[in-house]
Amino acid sequence: MNNQSDISYIKGHNLSGLSHAVHKDMMSIQTKTVSSLMELLQGMFDGIDDSFFELANGARSNNEQNRFFEAMREIRIKRRGVEHHFQHALSTLFREPPKLKPPEKQDALEEIDAETLSLVQEDSLEEDVASNTMITKARANFQGQLLQIQARMTSIYAHANEEDPVNPIDPEYICKGFTRACADLDIDIREKLIVYKQFDRFVMSNLGEVYDQTNKQLIEAGILPQLKHTGKKNRATPKSSNVSTSPIDTQSSPIQGALGESTNSVELFSQLQSLLANVRQQTGTNSHPTNANGNTQFVADSDLMLMLSKLQAQTPQQTLDDTTPTVINIREALTSLLEQENKASGKQSTLNQVDEDLINLVSMLFEFILDDYNLSAPIQVLISRLQIPILKVVIKDKSFFGKNSHPARKLLNALAKAGIGWNDASEKQKDKLYEQIHSVVHCVLDDFDGDMQVFEDLYQSFSTFISKEERRSKIVEQRTKESEEGRVKSNKAQSTVEEIIKTRLNTNEIPSTAKDIIQNGWSRVMFLAFLKDDKEHHWKQSVVTLEQLIWCLKPHTEDSDRQRWVKTVPSLLKNIKSGLQDVSYNTSRLDQTMAELKKTLTIVFKKQSHSAAAKSESTEVTKNTNAVEKESSNRPETFNTEKTAIQKQKEIEDSAIAEHLLKVDAIDSGQWIEFSLVNGSKFRCKLSTKIDEADCFIFVNRMGLKVVEKTRRELAHEMRRGRVKVLEHGLLVDRAMDSVMGNLRKMSTSSASA
Repeated sequence: MNNQSDISYIKGHNLSGLSHAVHKDMMSIQTKTVSSLMELLQGMFDGIDDSFFELANGARSNNEQNRFFEAMREIRIKRRGVEHHFQHALSTLFREPPKLKPPEKQDALEEIDAETLSLVQEDSLEEDVASNTMITKARANFQGQLLQIQARMTSIYAHANEEDPVNPIDPEYICKGFTRACADLDIDIREKLIVYKQFDRFVMSNLGEVYDQTNKQLIEAGILPQLKHTGKKNRATPKSSNVSTSPIDTQSSPIQGALGESTNSVELFSQLQSLLANVRQQTGTNSHPTNANGNTQFVADSDLMLMLSKLQAQTPQQTLDDTTPTVINIREALTSLLEQENKASGKQSTLNQVDEDLINLVSMLFEFILDDYNLSAPIQVLISRLQIPILKVVIKDKSFFGKNSHPARKLLNALAKAGIGWNDASEKQKDKLYEQIHSVVHCVLDDFDGDMQVFEDLYQSFSTFISKEERRSKIVEQRTKESEEGRVKSNKAQSTVEEIIKTRLNTNEIPSTAKDIIQNGWSRVMFLAFLKDDKEHHWKQSVVTLEQLIWCLKPHTEDSDRQRWVKTVPSLLKNIKSGLQDVSYNTSRLDQTMAELKKTLTIVFKKQSHSAAAKSESTEVTKNTNAVEKESSNRPETFNTEKTAIQKQKEIEDSAIAEHLLKVDAIDSGQWIEFSLVNGSKFRCKLSTKIDEADCFIFVNRMGLKVVEKTRRELAHEMRRGRVKVLEHGLLVDRAMDSVMGNLRKMSTSSASA
């Protein structure tokens, strides 16, 4: 497109008045951008059930657990509405993007005084804080991309200029579009903040890819393709060092956007340090030596790395036969080494506070790992060996704590994820996966000397191995799934056919010839029709044919019934013969069999029914039955109390099961489960498929082979007895970091209150 002529045209018109070419490009950009954001939102909703289920699983009371389940149910019901409102809000922003607020208006929360604060409802304030935190973090992380989009969008829209820029996909508009879409969610503030946290994790933290895609499309459309980044100098001084300035008013370059994750990681480490300092201060353990007299020296990072290498070399090498995780008190071990070196050199060296904090944080991380039931014990043993190497990593690169793409973090997560379904410790010498994890761990121990590329190379090779294993496993699992679905449907077909035939034969007197055809021949026809009903829809017809045959085998005295019999039998015999031929029943003498059936039908047709006697007998039976019922009603209800007690017990049982049935329903295909047997042994398996027809769950091992089958109620009973544990499939380091942060906050709060 001709960039200059189209741009000048655009500046005089709103979006609805764009030239055909530009309008087409902008519509494409809008569609692609909104679609990408909706995909992120859908990913968030897909994962939100897991979050609430795990919270409910760890709830401290029934009320708390019910609240989480109710929130999960409310979100499921209103998910489509939230998605619709969010999509509509995004599309509206492209049609009429509002002008970006200047920074002094963005810091409104800081200007609220105590008197104003008392007038603000607590829930609304918490929502505003959560929303502003997401916006601030996203703007800091994606400054470069945002500046490019802002400049290009401002050049397109008629009402925008350098003094009043626009950006329809600024983090503020995306975030507030979502919070408004969630306004109808009838859940408490605690649960709503969990939803916001998931939105931050799945959507706001992944805006970089969306922004890169939008910028690429704008460049391809010829909108300022040679844009240079020369942002204005920020005129306003931020009121707090914790509040990030808007990317509109900050000097930045494209590189700064790429540094967003690292910046966020440094901020996270600062938060961790602050929490640790607060705990030390509250507990009175802040006794770190100072260097006031000039005698004490702090250990340099290079010297600390050498000490850790020496400590690692002194630790016995682990073999495949080890069964106990290696727990190292690094702080004590380093103190002992320092004392030896100080004694030999006559110096007074000690660790600085930052290094002590790093040691404490890594120790807390590995305490979580060693206590994490989601890791199988043999994998815990291996991962526990990485404590010293990971400490070396964080000394060199503190972004490990907050950077998901850090090579060491990716490798740890991959090892834990791959080992979640590993079971048999007795066969580990022969198991390829265990050997691979073992090899990776010892490569880290032997080869890591400070170069992070070791972790990246090991991650890539391990991922390649796992991909091959998963492909093989999926093929086997698919075959297992198809086989089990076929078996279950076959069993259901067999039981259904047997039940129908048994009921019909028990309530009707059938000649032996016809009974043999029904039980041995027509049952096969019905069985096959049941299995093929989804495609051929012959099941109902096969049942109707059975009903017609049984009706025709009864004697009929009424003229209307006899006329119906005469019309029905010819087509009935034809249908029966066709069906029996399809299942190859008695092929050599089928014609003779059909002749015998026809003869039987004719004989029955000629019989005269003794209806009067039958009617008299029926009347007598009815009288006797009524008399018995009347006598029974006049008797005292001697068993009412016992019956009521049984009913109450059943109600209690049903109520208990209902609670766990909800948990069972929340288990998704692909989720890992740990079963505990009566003898104390445990095994892990993955839910492969739920077969609704038989109300059963099929579980497979990591090789894709079936290991157990449970009905929905059986699984709920097992869960109630504590024999079923749903394993978390979230990333190991992410869960460990959440645990560490939570524990530090609790320690800080409890110490302060004490």
